Amino acid sequence: MVEILASTNADWVVATARIVLGFIFFAHGAQKMLGWYGGPGLASSMRTFTEHLHLPSTLAFVVIAGEFFSGIGLIVGLFSRVAALVIALTMVGAVITVHFRYGLFLNWFGDKEGHGYEYHLLAIALALVVIVKGAGAFSVDRLIYEHGATLEGSAQAAIQKAMQKPIQKQ
Repeated sequence: MVEILASTNADWVVATARIVLGFIFFAHGAQKMLGWYGGPGLASSMRTFTEHLHLPSTLAFVVIAGEFFSGIGLIVGLFSRVAALVIALTMVGAVITVHFRYGLFLNWFGDKEGHGYEYHLLAIALALVVIVKGAGAFSVDRLIYEHGATLEGSAQAAIQKAMQKPIQKQ
């Protein structure tokens, strides 16, 4: 199971998509969870999610923690497919619950009520690249995958060697 999740190649383009997505969501998650980068912090974020968006508190916490920890996972390339899936689902949820009603475009000039979903579509697209292709180069997933392949090859070689030895009668 771990090998399936970690399978990837050394594609640096996929790695770039993964790392950029990771930094964006680490920063957004850190704003919500830790109050970093001018963010509201966990208590205020939980209040917004539960009182204004009417999400159950457990789901609100999962969304906030998902952004933060998935961002870290994507940056280092650890279980990147799972992290990207969490991001994609979070973005679909954000579009459905908040942003769809405001149309496609972000509110660049602050003259409209809310932001559209163009950013979310880009995040979903980047997440889908990672879900389908894996973490790419410069990732812990790649190391796990290569190590697993090496162990598998060693085990197969040992089995073949054992099968080739003639059985000696005693």
